[in-house]
Amino acid sequence: MPDPQDIVEIPGIINPATPHRRCADTPHKKWLGVWYTCCHVYGRMTRNRSGTMYEGGCPRCGARVKAMIGEGGTSRRFFRTE
Repeated sequence: MPDPQDIVEIPGIINPATPHRRCADTPHKKWLGVWYTCCHVYGRMTRNRSGTMYEGGCPRCGARVKAMIGEGGTSRRFFRTE
């Protein structure tokens, strides 16, 4: 049996005891995965409030990126910055 001190609650991570429930305080946000070549790290862009684009920033240096949403786009979910 695991030591209770080893159990950590992290918002947004599904508890194995209740696999089909999400944390009430973490609403689902649509996102795109990004490889930030500036710092060699992965991160996410999330959809803005108006739903017109995805926006994000490098988790290390803060370099900003945007991806427009519209007809004729792509169904890709992961991208790389240049």
